[in-house]
Amino acid sequence: MKKRKLGRGGLEVSALGLGCMGMSEFYAGASEPEALATIHRALELGVTLLDTADMYGPFKNEELVGRAIRDRRDRVVLATKFGNMRGADGAFLGVSGKPDYVRQACDASLRRLGTDHIDLYYQHRVDRTVPIEDTVGAMAELVRAGKVRHLGLSEASPATIRRANAVHPIAALQTEYSLWTRDPEDDILPTVRELGISFVAYSPLGRGFLSGQIRRPEDLPEGDFRRNNPRFQGENFQRNLDLVDRVRAIAAERKVPPSQLALAWVLSRGPDVVPIPGTKRRKYLEENAAAVAIRLTPDELRRIEAVAPRGAFQGTRYAAEGMTRVHL
Repeated sequence: MKKRKLGRGGLEVSALGLGCMGMSEFYAGASEPEALATIHRALELGVTLLDTADMYGPFKNEELVGRAIRDRRDRVVLATKFGNMRGADGAFLGVSGKPDYVRQACDASLRRLGTDHIDLYYQHRVDRTVPIEDTVGAMAELVRAGKVRHLGLSEASPATIRRANAVHPIAALQTEYSLWTRDPEDDILPTVRELGISFVAYSPLGRGFLSGQIRRPEDLPEGDFRRNNPRFQGENFQRNLDLVDRVRAIAAERKVPPSQLALAWVLSRGPDVVPIPGTKRRKYLEENAAAVAIRLTPDELRRIEAVAPRGAFQGTRYAAEGMTRVHL
């Protein structure tokens, strides 16, 4: 497994991380024994960056990750997030970046994870009612207290990133990025590169669409949140499937699964980009990890660009309410 650096603070991680969200919520078919085995297999393969959040489950995903790494904490770069508030019943209660909430959320995450420090602590969503300077100021206090090692932001705008980085160095900006979500190329990637901040790409497989295994909306189980995602609905679904099939054709020529081609493309965006594909099964973890060894040729990159150019995929990446909480 190759390594990459996050930010200028010396945080080294595997070139590809593991998103743990789906092990507890949002995607159907989770199994705790298989999820634990998947995390352990990831560490065996040299995947060191594990990504979770307090809202996943809610709260259960951090507990799951904590159990998985209890006897191997020194092999993990542990990333979690705060800011999306949820009740014990799963209800969404809004977004908070209030300093008191930051401190409370961190202590609660440390308890659930069973650790004395978090390697990378993200603000999951920006609270537009609280100055980012106040939120990051509280996060910086956690660094000084030894509870957190490095800071991150998720789905923040260039202006917010600049203001936050002026308070305390930001190691990583996490945002959705893949062949079907390329809007970070407009202003996010240029901004973080100017500031020496690395980019962590979540949903680098387009929420599974780029794997080529979802052929009909009915392939998504009942209760799967993607059924409410505009890209998986109506005419958008078929148009997006046509684009995926063009990517599949290039992958077939290379004799690799389309998922590996899609991940290799994200990895090719630069040494400061770290994709964190999520999976809850060892089979797909192993397939994803193998993408690190694929080096796309200039011709392949040109062909991928031709069949899946920026803006080609149809539909917003979240439903209307979710879109109000990104790029703030």
